[in-house]
Amino acid sequence: MIDSHLKDALIKLLDDPSPVVHKSLLSELQLLDTEGVDLLKAIVEEGAKPDLVKAAKVYLRELVGEDTVEQFIKFIRGFQYELETGCIMLDRVVYPEVEAEDIHDFLDEVAGRCDEILPKPYSALDQCRALNRVLFHEYGFEGDHDEFYSPKNSFLSQVIERRKGIPITLSIIYMLVAQRWGLQLEPIGLPGRFMVGCFVDESSFYIDTYEGGVILSAEEVQFLLYHYNIYETSQYLAPIPVGEVLARMCRNLAHQYVTTNDEKRAALFLGFLREFEEAYRKNS
Repeated sequence: MIDSHLKDALIKLLDDPSPVVHKSLLSELQLLDTEGVDLLKAIVEEGAKPDLVKAAKVYLRELVGEDTVEQFIKFIRGFQYELETGCIMLDRVVYPEVEAEDIHDFLDEVAGRCDEILPKPYSALDQCRALNRVLFHEYGFEGDHDEFYSPKNSFLSQVIERRKGIPITLSIIYMLVAQRWGLQLEPIGLPGRFMVGCFVDESSFYIDTYEGGVILSAEEVQFLLYHYNIYETSQYLAPIPVGEVLARMCRNLAHQYVTTNDEKRAALFLGFLREFEEAYRKNS
C-alpha cells in the first residue's frame, strides 16, 4: 500500500512539465510496480483535473506500454480507412502521448468559429472563404517555408501546435474542419502540391492551403501542372482515396527522416508504405 504522503507527493508532481521531474517520477512509479499503475488508473477513472488525467495517461503508456506501431499496421491491413482516425494513429506512432480528444476538440472549435461568422444561407464558396479567414488569419496557420522537410510538418498534432505545416497536413485540417461544418471537400493529390477540391456546386474549384487558401479554377490548376511538364491532367484533378492520402504521408515522412539522418524512423515509414501497397494489392 502506497504511503499517503508519498501518494500526495506523486499526484502533485504528476502534471509538472519539467523533463527532470518526469524522469524522476517515472523511476519512482516503476519502483512501485503494480501499485504505481493502479494509482494512475484510479486518477484516470475518477476523472480528476483534465491536465492530471492527461499526465496520468502518458505515464501509464510509458509504464504499461502500448504498441502504436502494431496498431497502425492493423489499421492499414484492415482496409477500412477514415482520414481523421488514420492521421491520429499515424501521429501516435511517434508521439504516443497524443490524445485523440484534443485533436477532435480543436477541430470542433475551429468549425464552431466558422459557423459564428457566416450567416445562412451560404454557398460552398462562401464557406471556403470564411474557413480561410478563420484558419489562416484568426488561428494563424501557414505553410512552413523555412523548415519544409521537418518531420513535424507531417503530424497533425504538431501542425496544430505550431500552426505551421506542409500542403498535405494543412489540407487535411482544412477538410476535417469543413466536414464538421457540413461541407464535404476532397483530397487532391497533385504532383508536388497537395490541394483540396470542392465539387458540391455546379462550378468546381480548388483550394491551395499552403498559400493561405488561394482559390483556383480547374484551368488554373492545369496551368500549374504544365510547369511539371504534365499535359494529361484529368487524373490529377480528381479526388484520391483516403488510403492514398495516408500512404503519401508515410512516403513524405520516410523522405523527411532520411533528410534528418534518422534511418530507423525512415525505415519504419517505408515499412508502412509497403503495408499500404500490399493492402491495396490484396483488395483490388
